[in-house]
Amino acid sequence: MKKLMLALFISLAATSAFSAASEPAETKKVCIDKVDKGKPVLDKQGKAVQICKEVKQHKKLEGTKVDDVKKK
Repeated sequence: MKKLMLALFISLAATSAFSAASEPAETKKVCIDKVDKGKPVLDKQGKAVQICKEVKQHKKLEGTKVDDVKKK
């Protein structure tokens, strides 16, 4: 039982070390206007209130082009 626990702990430590060594994900700030009942919400200065979030930006993978299938 101790050997099983030790093996589990070592594998967990190895996977966490590998994930920490990988590149950090690129993030992008995305802002949208806050809307209530179809109209933008304005602050005291008359500007539209925005909701901003940090979103991970995924890398596009390269691949081969798929031929279009002709319909009969």
